[in-house]
Amino acid sequence: MHTKGLDPAAHPPRSDLIRGLGLWSAVAIVIGDTIGTGIFLVTSDMARAVGSATLVFTAWIIGGLIVLFGAFCYAELGAAFPKAGGPYVYLNRGLGPLWGFLFGWMSSFLERPVAMATLAAGFLRFLGFLFPVVATPLFTQHIGRYEFTVTAARPLAALVVMAVTAINYLSVRLGGAIQVLLTSLKISTILVIVVAGVLFGKQHAIATVSTIATSSPLSSGLLGWGTVGAVLTALVPAMWAYNGFNDLGDVGEEIQNPGKNIPLAIILGLLTVGGLYLLANIVYFRILPFPALAQSQHVASDVVQTFAGARGAAWLTVAMAVSALGALHVVVLTGARIPYAMARDGVFFQFARRIHPSFHTPSGSLIFLGSLASLLALSGTYEELYSLFVFAVWIFFALNAIALLRLRKIEPHLSRSYRAWGYPLTPLIFLTAAVALTTNLWVMRPVRSSLGLLVILAGGPFYYHWRKSPRATTEMDHEQG
Repeated sequence: MHTKGLDPAAHPPRSDLIRGLGLWSAVAIVIGDTIGTGIFLVTSDMARAVGSATLVFTAWIIGGLIVLFGAFCYAELGAAFPKAGGPYVYLNRGLGPLWGFLFGWMSSFLERPVAMATLAAGFLRFLGFLFPVVATPLFTQHIGRYEFTVTAARPLAALVVMAVTAINYLSVRLGGAIQVLLTSLKISTILVIVVAGVLFGKQHAIATVSTIATSSPLSSGLLGWGTVGAVLTALVPAMWAYNGFNDLGDVGEEIQNPGKNIPLAIILGLLTVGGLYLLANIVYFRILPFPALAQSQHVASDVVQTFAGARGAAWLTVAMAVSALGALHVVVLTGARIPYAMARDGVFFQFARRIHPSFHTPSGSLIFLGSLASLLALSGTYEELYSLFVFAVWIFFALNAIALLRLRKIEPHLSRSYRAWGYPLTPLIFLTAAVALTTNLWVMRPVRSSLGLLVILAGGPFYYHWRKSPRATTEMDHEQG
């Protein structure tokens, strides 16, 4: 039967996954995946780049609009194709199976396991601030000219990965409920900083900011190339802080009423994040003098310390640890659906398509990602790998925008319960921004970007091997037929 023009929500593929995630769980996934540690740290990087509070806020607003336009794209695609794997499915349908596979390959072997290991290590780093024994060296190993110091944090980070993976293994509903709790704690943390900063913080910044802005070389030409370049530089950390809005579609097959709830959750979640970020920055600039803010390595901690002292800094460290844990939970929850979807189509290791008969979770895929991330956490090599996938992720942001534009042309009658607002302007702006940021990353880090590209291309031979399997052939015939 020809599948074009049909609503995937009305005619879903056979799946043992269950729709156990309601609207608030979906919103919590978007917010929890987006709010990590960036909002607590990156404002100082942005301030140094632009030299003006006004331009810092300009960068936050521009970055928010770019990701909002991207959210419109992912909302339309997610509502039209509410299937496990998200972008793997969108790229399959919009650009062809090879492009979907390369996204899934990059996500399964680079993006998700490295992000899991990094977030677990970040959680232990915050824990080490409260309990220094965590950072105590266990032993030192010399390999050639290199010295490797192993602390208790590495095995503990691996245990954290396994624990969060186990929670996701047991139940998708339990995972969704835990994410609502962790996201509520994240939102509460930012709101406490905002409210306490307004009530108890002393106002220092306004006069100082105007002085700095006046003396800044950028102020001589507000719309000059120097200003534009500085704002583009400030956009990089801002976009990092906004990253994560795109992952809800990975669990599209487990969201209730996906045609309505996926777009609503993505847009509502991202608008909430943008509002919280702007409120937090208003308090940062209100309390800290601009030079102090620009030189701060831990902006939120320095702000809290001005009115709450050392106890406040310790409290904020706990909050940041919870934020890292919440982000890790979302990365596991959404990431495991990608290898599962590929394996179900016959283009990945078949153990990854296993669904637990009682828990209805992708157990094989969870074990795969959890094992790989745990090994990375133990090895300590994830920091070298982390920078590789930043470039790779933005490539696929651009490709997903292209997929949406192409699907509007080749499948005009596809049932779309949500259509991207401002089409075609908004997806074109998002596409342009993704290409610009990818190009900028290539120029700034050519070696690491090239290595990231090589990781993507390395999946090609595996795709052509797996696509010859009987299962893959059957799935391709079904999609085409």
